[in-house]
Amino acid sequence: MNFQIAEGVLIPFLGTSLGAAMVFFLKKQISGTVQKALTGFAAGVMVAASFWSLLQPALESSSAMGSMAFLPVSVGFLIGVGFLLLLDKLTPHMHMDKQNEGPQSGFKRTTKLILAVTLHNIPEGMAVGVVYAGLLAGSSGITAAGALTLALGIAIQNFPEGAIVSMPLLAEGMPRNRTFRMGVLSGAVEPVAAFVTILAAGLVTPVMPYFLAFAAGAMIYVVVEELIPEMSEGKHSNIGTITFSMGFVLMMILDVALG
Repeated sequence: MNFQIAEGVLIPFLGTSLGAAMVFFLKKQISGTVQKALTGFAAGVMVAASFWSLLQPALESSSAMGSMAFLPVSVGFLIGVGFLLLLDKLTPHMHMDKQNEGPQSGFKRTTKLILAVTLHNIPEGMAVGVVYAGLLAGSSGITAAGALTLALGIAIQNFPEGAIVSMPLLAEGMPRNRTFRMGVLSGAVEPVAAFVTILAAGLVTPVMPYFLAFAAGAMIYVVVEELIPEMSEGKHSNIGTITFSMGFVLMMILDVALG
């Protein structure tokens, strides 16, 4: 079981690392169209994962409350949104849709970009951690296949995210090796957040529905605040919508077929 958990926690980090490795194979910039497609796909995966891998198990875990089963899920979800909103306000970072603007005061632009993606990876790591914590605790609605599906889904969406953070750094003149390391480091917070969540959730098994919904709320915040605006702005916004649908359907298929 310990190996299974370690494997599940590290799979999303591998997705980020493989995406960052694209700096060795691509030109110095990703076209706006490709970036919209990648962002839309990532958003679709995250929305599907939030429902089938997090909110649905949360509702099943609180099913003993009958018609009030929605209560802990609703509270946990809103706390997750509020937590990311607070973190967004307190952390000096650059929104992903602003990565091509001119110099900004305070942190360097590249540092802000890395902080932005790192911020996104926290709720994803928490989502994986809370599902594996639920699996350890024997929570209803959570299976080993379902937990692995969530890890794989987040790894899939982390691949374009790793490229999105690394390629602009390369375009600004940073050496490929260093750009790759920065992309990898932006995802390093994910397994850390997952392990911390596993440790914390293991101590409070009775409130597992709150933890699952909290992770879902945090992920939805990232999608609505960052990914959807980026995929929708400017020309060819329908490309992001199409790839959003593809990502959503792919994650749904994985979760239903394997979970």
